[in-house]
Amino acid sequence: MSKPVLNLTQGSITRHILTMAVPASIGYFFNTMYNFTDTFWAGQSSTTALAALSLSFPVYIIVIAFGSGIGSGVSGIISNLFGKNQSEKVKEYFIQSIILGLSISAGAAILLYTFMNPLFRLFHADGSLLKEAGAYTGIIIIGSPFFILNFIVNGLLNAAGDTKSFSKFLIAGFIINIFLDPLLLFGFSLGSIQIIPALGIPGIALATVLVQAGGTLYLFLCVRSLGTLKGVTRQYFIPQKKAMKEILAQGTPATLNMIIMAAGVFVITYYISDFGKSAIAAYGAAMRIEQIALIPTIGLNTALASLTGQNNGAEKSERITEGFKTTLKMGLLIFFVMMTPVMIFARELLSIFTKDPDVLRIGVLYLRIQFVSFYSYILLYQCGAVLQGIKRPSMILWTGIYRQIPAPFLFFNLFAFYFGLGITGIWWGITAVNWTAALILLVYTVKILRTRKNERTLAAAETI
Repeated sequence: MSKPVLNLTQGSITRHILTMAVPASIGYFFNTMYNFTDTFWAGQSSTTALAALSLSFPVYIIVIAFGSGIGSGVSGIISNLFGKNQSEKVKEYFIQSIILGLSISAGAAILLYTFMNPLFRLFHADGSLLKEAGAYTGIIIIGSPFFILNFIVNGLLNAAGDTKSFSKFLIAGFIINIFLDPLLLFGFSLGSIQIIPALGIPGIALATVLVQAGGTLYLFLCVRSLGTLKGVTRQYFIPQKKAMKEILAQGTPATLNMIIMAAGVFVITYYISDFGKSAIAAYGAAMRIEQIALIPTIGLNTALASLTGQNNGAEKSERITEGFKTTLKMGLLIFFVMMTPVMIFARELLSIFTKDPDVLRIGVLYLRIQFVSFYSYILLYQCGAVLQGIKRPSMILWTGIYRQIPAPFLFFNLFAFYFGLGITGIWWGITAVNWTAALILLVYTVKILRTRKNERTLAAAETI
């Protein structure tokens, strides 16, 4: 019988959050350093390669959106099942999520491969830039099943309170990628004999797919050791409409939110492309640094989602509220610790990727303006974790729609063109978008928690 690694319905909430958040944050740090490595080697190759990597980012988000969304759905459902001590249901929903995830990824891969070049052309990509962006993205799309499986398996592990296994995979993946990236990018020769051909930027994509494939094998072994796969028979692999419908209901808002987020990056990139290749490259490099600063908040998000799910299943709403408040306070500390050095050393950090003065100037401006925006991400993540855990994820989607589509059109045009701030207006527009979205989601989340608390108090009073 499978059991959670951590029983999050009892004991110190702060200790549980730290127990899960620290390894998760360490893992995501190395995952971001993995992307940092990709960006570094692309920058060493050429500015065109760096811009191609930036262009491919929205498509990359779409590829992982399906796995991440279903993984979030699985984590929400299974953490509730662990809270209710329904171990047999854990097996059922896990296997059904794998079938569902692979089926959806096949259709998504075909669509993305068909339409990626027309999308890149919207950003004025042509010639070598279009070719390199298409070559990189095509390989990522082909390897997408491994991304999706890893998110789904990690969804189960997170629900059980195990954030260490995925962290170990991310650390190992980063170390392997350090050697694979330059090896496949530039090739390897012994004298006049070419052992490994120089693949260029497609080599960076191939390294990523190989690492993900190895991760899939390792994570399944972790699930097996947890006991979740014990007793699984062929019957579990028969598609079950009820289970898949529930997984879709829980995971679709998260999936669509990520796809909309990718669309939002397309929107941002579309506006940035008006200011030239240097602006696109600066945005891609600066985002890598911003992602590093945000890593501890992602660990908090992972921990809060699991804690909320188990306690929701156990009907302990007071622990959910306490966990939410605790992570918001921790997030405030993270804000000052992470963003202060970014503000001070913005140019030096960007210089790791490029020496181009235009790219440095634009990137430094972005990072310093994002200091104002940083805590809004924390609010968005923690509110989303609570709503996912209590199985009320729909508002995450609606907030995402606002944040990625209408709000950018409003604020970018207002600041960049109406007020004539240019690329600076795009950066301030991103800040305005994030803060308005965060406040909307915060008000909604607090209202839901208060309503649920009042309903349960009333129900308890009626039983007396």
